[in-house]
Amino acid sequence: MSPKALSQTLKRLESQNLVTRTVYAEVPARVEYSLTDLGRSAAVPLRSLREWVEANAGTG
Repeated sequence: MSPKALSQTLKRLESQNLVTRTVYAEVPARVEYSLTDLGRSAAVPLRSLREWVEANAGTG
């Protein structure tokens, strides 16, 4: 993934309240992202989706 694509994805996730962005006033600049409660709640359905894909990959 390119840095630009990663940046765009993180901005989109932040705008959807799935991650929070914390900027630290340091040199060099440091930014941390963390999941919000909403982001963490996505783990269960995403895990189910992953399991479904793995079980059905290559069929058909």
